[in-house]
Amino acid sequence: MAEDHHGVPFSPPSSSSSSSPAPLGSSVISLVNRLQDIFSRVGIQNTIELPQVAVVGSQSSGKSSVLEALVGRDFLPRGNDICTRRPLVLQLVQTKRHPDGTEEEFGEFLHLPGRRFHDFSQIRREIQAETDKEAGDNKGVSDKQIRLKIFSPNVLDITLVDLPGITKVPVGDQPSDIEARIRTMIMSYIKVPSCLILAVTPANSDLANSDALQMAGIADPDGNRTIGVITKLDIMDRGTDARNLLLGKVVPLRLGYVGVVNRCQEDILLNRSIKDALVAEEKFFRSRPVYSGLADSCGIPQLAKKLNQILAQHIKTVLPGLRARISTSLVALAKEHASYGDLTESKAGQGALLLNILSKYCDAFSSMVDGKNEEMSTSELSGGARIHYIFQSIFVNSLEEVDPCEDLSDDDIRTAIHNATGPRSALFVPEVPFEVLIKRQISRLLDPGIQCARFIYDELMKISHRCMVTELQRFPFLRKRIDEVIGNFLREGLAPSETMIAHLIEMEMDYINTSHPNFIGGSKALELAAQQMKNSRVSLSVAQVKDALDSDKGPASERNGKSRGNASGGGLGWRLPFVFGDGDNRPVVKENTASKQHTEPVHGMELSFSIIQLREPPPVLRPSESSSETEAMEITVTKLLLTSYYDIVRKNVEDLVPKAIMHFLVNNTKRELHNVFIQKLYREDLFEEMLQEPEEIAKKRKRCQELLRAFQQAFRDLDELPLEAETVERGYSLAESAGMPKIHGLPTSSMYSSGDYYSASPNNQKFKKSSHSGELRSSLDSNGSWGAYM
Repeated sequence: MAEDHHGVPFSPPSSSSSSSPAPLGSSVISLVNRLQDIFSRVGIQNTIELPQVAVVGSQSSGKSSVLEALVGRDFLPRGNDICTRRPLVLQLVQTKRHPDGTEEEFGEFLHLPGRRFHDFSQIRREIQAETDKEAGDNKGVSDKQIRLKIFSPNVLDITLVDLPGITKVPVGDQPSDIEARIRTMIMSYIKVPSCLILAVTPANSDLANSDALQMAGIADPDGNRTIGVITKLDIMDRGTDARNLLLGKVVPLRLGYVGVVNRCQEDILLNRSIKDALVAEEKFFRSRPVYSGLADSCGIPQLAKKLNQILAQHIKTVLPGLRARISTSLVALAKEHASYGDLTESKAGQGALLLNILSKYCDAFSSMVDGKNEEMSTSELSGGARIHYIFQSIFVNSLEEVDPCEDLSDDDIRTAIHNATGPRSALFVPEVPFEVLIKRQISRLLDPGIQCARFIYDELMKISHRCMVTELQRFPFLRKRIDEVIGNFLREGLAPSETMIAHLIEMEMDYINTSHPNFIGGSKALELAAQQMKNSRVSLSVAQVKDALDSDKGPASERNGKSRGNASGGGLGWRLPFVFGDGDNRPVVKENTASKQHTEPVHGMELSFSIIQLREPPPVLRPSESSSETEAMEITVTKLLLTSYYDIVRKNVEDLVPKAIMHFLVNNTKRELHNVFIQKLYREDLFEEMLQEPEEIAKKRKRCQELLRAFQQAFRDLDELPLEAETVERGYSLAESAGMPKIHGLPTSSMYSSGDYYSASPNNQKFKKSSHSGELRSSLDSNGSWGAYM
């Protein structure tokens, strides 16, 4: 071990990987790399949040130099302006040296599977070409990833995402809001809890104003996922150092800081190798006493080791949740694939499929009406609950609010009573006007009943449209035919419902049952009316006494006249007129036309006699506007009778109309819908037409199969995880979760025939596909080592 004159130990990277132990977590990092490849191939790399390290920094902060130093090779585009214009997902995979001591380093792009790049300058050119293809050749940016995997014995297993540097001023074809766009792109990566943040800041700038740390502070306010990297320590102002920065005294981070010395632009132009740069970096830290005691926070080798350890531990921490998310997605994809079903061309198969769909639809319709459907909304009333609401809260409440006498004035009732007496004076309150008036009020209940039936019809139509049988998504024409059939059937059920409601109203009108036990009856009505009139007289008693005193002071002849009048007609004033009509005391009817005077002599009479002439009856007669006490009593009694009987009829209608609708419309539809479907749709000549799939369904089925295979492979890779990751520091364990999740209703097709897709592998073979080309290689041995940077 080398040691400087201050006694600070430095451990240069080993030149051999054959005897030293493997770095921590090599297996879990390679597992995540495989998962990234799997999901990237099907274009869902952003759907499943996989652990990775996002490299964030401002333009010219030294990000590219740090990445190249970690790899040990020059492979990234260089320039004075923005160089990283697309996210570069960089997977570093440690390999073993050959037995003869030679080593092989190469790179592979996901978009060029099977092609190995041993010349790293070609890797640079390929990155540049892919960037220009997507983002243009004039400084434009794109969020579409480039995925590069580098195999080398001189790297540690790390997954990094090199993001575009934060820039302030747009150049070239960059839009005016380039800074906001880049920040949004960066935030989309670092806001994910499974993503570690490598915040790169040059030492010759104010750390408190670091763009990288500022964005990391937004995404990771507690600093639990952020690793700080201080670059350009060698070009700090004379007399200054970064010791307090590295110790976290300026901006503290839980995972700490690492200081590095990059190659300068002159070194790059002079083709100074990274190997030489690492030696110079080591020399720099040895020669600076201020960095004594910070050996674990200085240098690219320490950064690589720290990234490897933190990433491995972070992966272990998030693995249980990752496994659960993949399992959930696998189940959802299997259900989706099952909904697309299998293609069938035989008539027998098509008939069976059609019967199955129709039966499911009928069951779904009935369950929604009965409130037993599992997919019913929890945020609003639906299905049968809405039908109940219409019956009770709309129909019944509306009838309860109706006053049967609200559209009957006293004049209307008085006119009806006069008309019912005919040419006679009535001795009793006649029954005819009561029947005429109550029938008129009962007839008003027909329209609400018909409206209620149509409301229920509309609700059943809505239920039919909301019945989502998954298979119907495949067959839009069948869905259309089903909607037509059930629409016609519901209309056919509406007609007998309306007819029955009309019959119910006619039945109530045809027989006025005044013997109903709840009917108030004439005697009780008279008693209540008399009480009402008595109460109204009490309130007028004071005025009546005053009027009597005033009348006593009048002329004697007037007082005598009034006394005679009262003696002759007042005896029945508060008794008999309540029950018997008093025709003599009825007010004179009001005439609408003036009587004509006749001057012609009567035939056979002498002109010397006076002629008695009668007024001609007017064409329109109405009762007088003033009413006697008898008429007031009759009106009050009639209103009481109307209200009492109307309440009886209303309750009958409130009970029978919903029953009629349920019988003829709702329940009849539930009972007969399947038979109607069989009669109208189950015809062999219609099978092919109704079961024709649109092209997008076939595309969705194919896409679903691809995703399903990807998630199956991901789950199998997780299942083959070595015991190293089964016990995690936080107490998570994968040992109890072996095997694929059980998925019910999975379609039986060739893609599921392989049993190893769903079987646990406790004795897994440690041979896995790790490269983009799919070549099998032996997984890292637990006693391997991380290679040299020399």
